Amino acid sequence: MGGLLRVARVIDAITEGVGKISEWLVLLVIAVGFYNVVGRYIGRGLGVQLSSNSFIEFQWYIFSVIFFLGFAYILKHNVNVRVDFLYAKWNERRKALVDFWGTILFLIPFCIIGIYATINPVLKSWGLRPNGTWGRWEMSPDPGGLPRAPIKTMIIVAFALLLLQAIAQAIKYFAVIRGHKEVAKEISAQTESME
Repeated sequence: MGGLLRVARVIDAITEGVGKISEWLVLLVIAVGFYNVVGRYIGRGLGVQLSSNSFIEFQWYIFSVIFFLGFAYILKHNVNVRVDFLYAKWNERRKALVDFWGTILFLIPFCIIGIYATINPVLKSWGLRPNGTWGRWEMSPDPGGLPRAPIKTMIIVAFALLLLQAIAQAIKYFAVIRGHKEVAKEISAQTESME
């Protein structure tokens, strides 16, 4: 069990790092959004175009990346939406049992299906043709828009990070079921740190 818990802690550290990246991306999306608004109005007054579709799409891409990278972080800190009028009254072992089976039966398969379902559209966006050769990337239909392939790739990254964190959570839930009280306290502390 100790080796599995070490794996879970490594995955937790990755998720925390990705969460920190998301925090900085929030500042970047605010800065780009501010520039888009200010540039549009100042440019209109000067008769010069200071903003463009590429800046608007870049802002949308950053926001999407924040959203995608947040999946695993939300799961780790247990701040997902939950109707818990029964769950809140249960003991730690019972909660871990429900969370373990929910993760094993629903979340992990959902992540695997999500990765599988998005691989072909993402490869097509990168330019993979039906005959196996590579062509041009999928581009935004808007004038001056950005390529779509990088942001579509983030869908797979999001599912992969969520899958890793789901595995880490399943390990921790299993440890709680087996009686590891320190892991139960660790899970509670992660949840309380976000409240």
